[in-house]
Amino acid sequence: MLLLARNLRSFLLFVLVLIGVGTCNSLYAQTSTPDTVRIGCYLLSLHDLDFREQEYTARFWVWMVYNKKLEDLENSLEIANAKEVTVDEVVIDSLEGKKWVQFKLKCIMKENWAIQHFPFDRQRLQILVENSKYDQSSLIFMPDTSGKLYDPDMTISGWKIRKTAIEIGTSEYKTGFGDTRLEHFNAAYSQLAVVVDVERNAWGLFFKLFLGMYVAFAIAYVTFFIDAQHADARFGLPVGGLFAAVGNKYVIDGYLPFSSQLTIVDILHGATFLAIFFTVMFSVISLRIDDTGKRKQSQKTDRTVGFIILGIYGLINCIMLILSVFHIGG
Repeated sequence: MLLLARNLRSFLLFVLVLIGVGTCNSLYAQTSTPDTVRIGCYLLSLHDLDFREQEYTARFWVWMVYNKKLEDLENSLEIANAKEVTVDEVVIDSLEGKKWVQFKLKCIMKENWAIQHFPFDRQRLQILVENSKYDQSSLIFMPDTSGKLYDPDMTISGWKIRKTAIEIGTSEYKTGFGDTRLEHFNAAYSQLAVVVDVERNAWGLFFKLFLGMYVAFAIAYVTFFIDAQHADARFGLPVGGLFAAVGNKYVIDGYLPFSSQLTIVDILHGATFLAIFFTVMFSVISLRIDDTGKRKQSQKTDRTVGFIILGIYGLINCIMLILSVFHIGG
């Protein structure tokens, strides 16, 4: 009986030990956290902003400090929104017992330009850094915000830098990448976003691009100061102005990407085309009035219609410029 009691006591003790070990393992599993990678970036230059090709070039350093157990992390780094990536230099070292990797990169970045307010546009340039090996359950990025984000000597020709930031987010892929065992096809990866908000130095470019359009309107508008009897001049000037305005529109469109949205370029040129059309139309009316012998009425019609067209055209231009300069709407 005594031996049985001892065996029973040993068995109960063994069961308690097993329960304790299982509980500890369960708690460890619940409290385990993904590895943290300290990551930072230093911009060297942003240049060759190409609106037609929807791209720009960025040169920068990016670095990571992480536990050495994260194998081959340096080879899984990717720039998610880059067309081309050139690795100019790689430096591998250790820092406080951790692996320290630095990359010097040159990237051609994809960009969907916001052209509604062109040439008074503001753009948000982003460099998105991810890793392709470890998902968010295994690795999360922590931004290294010490020091500057970009070279103090860095300038972007024709632009001024309004704001910079470094942000951590999540990149989600609605797929299992071939793993049919998963119930929910959703892979999430930690992502670093380097954000640079820029604004164009616009007024000089505006006058260069739109001067031809305003000259075309002015040529057509001279029609109202020509006597109705000079029919060739009254119809020749607006037609010449119309061709000049259309040519100016083609020049600007060659600089911008195709867009289904109406931009200030479309609206101002559209207003110019309509103004020239109404100039021709009222020239016909004025000529018909003059043919009936009512010259004074013809001249009065020219002055009245001329002031109305000039006023409406000027008002449309002022409104569109105000909306674009202050980025109202769109």
